[in-house]
Amino acid sequence: MKKKSLSTIYLTIVFLILYAPIFYLMYYSFNSGGKMYEFESFSLEWYKDLFQNTRLLIIVLNTIIIALLSSAISTILGTIGAIGIWHLKKRQTKNVLLSLNNILIVSPDVIIGASFLIMFTLVGIKLGFSSVLLSHIAFSVPIVVIMILPKLQEMSSTLIDAAKDLGASNFNVLTKVILPYITPGIFAGFFMALTYSLDDFAVTFFVTGNGFSTLSVEIYSMARQGVSLTINALSTILFLFTILLVIGYYFISKRNGRIIGLGARK
Repeated sequence: MKKKSLSTIYLTIVFLILYAPIFYLMYYSFNSGGKMYEFESFSLEWYKDLFQNTRLLIIVLNTIIIALLSSAISTILGTIGAIGIWHLKKRQTKNVLLSLNNILIVSPDVIIGASFLIMFTLVGIKLGFSSVLLSHIAFSVPIVVIMILPKLQEMSSTLIDAAKDLGASNFNVLTKVILPYITPGIFAGFFMALTYSLDDFAVTFFVTGNGFSTLSVEIYSMARQGVSLTINALSTILFLFTILLVIGYYFISKRNGRIIGLGARK
């Protein structure tokens, strides 16, 4: 009982340390004084400034479009890649592909960003929407693969054997057995890719061209010009949006888990 209470206290302290700066930032987004200290009075002035800033709203739209497109495309490619790796019979080939996949996840963002910049310059791809989209897809695919592979590995081979014994074609096995089973992993991969795309700064900073920007790069540029509580307001909205994504993912995963459980009982 004592160990349980100590672990609870420890976790509470850790979460307080992690979330205190975020709540501090959110608190002062309502400060009419325009400073990150000496809270004067409650005001929505900075939120009004944010929604009146047309350029910033366009950047928000660009960021969401990039995040959704890159997440959707990387989820499709990552699902195909994960199934392909899972189907490989040679363990050595499978380990090599997994290692290459994992290298992109653990490599420093600065190296990845610089590599993409050099590649796009050599190939002749203009820096802007296309370069940012391609780079976000590239670093999101390995994340999706990692999220889906465990679901494939825990799936019993007897499910596939039973489907084939009943006369199912390879396409039917894929669409009726494999994909429904790994759906939670696919959703997890999509939401992880979406989060990474929304948060990414280092890679995007390298591949962003003139006239196109994302929120992370824009917030960095705004912060360099001095403290503005518009950044606080924008960050508060982004944080709340992320919480909604997490809640949505939780309910979708719970629903999919219930459906799979009912299917298994049948």
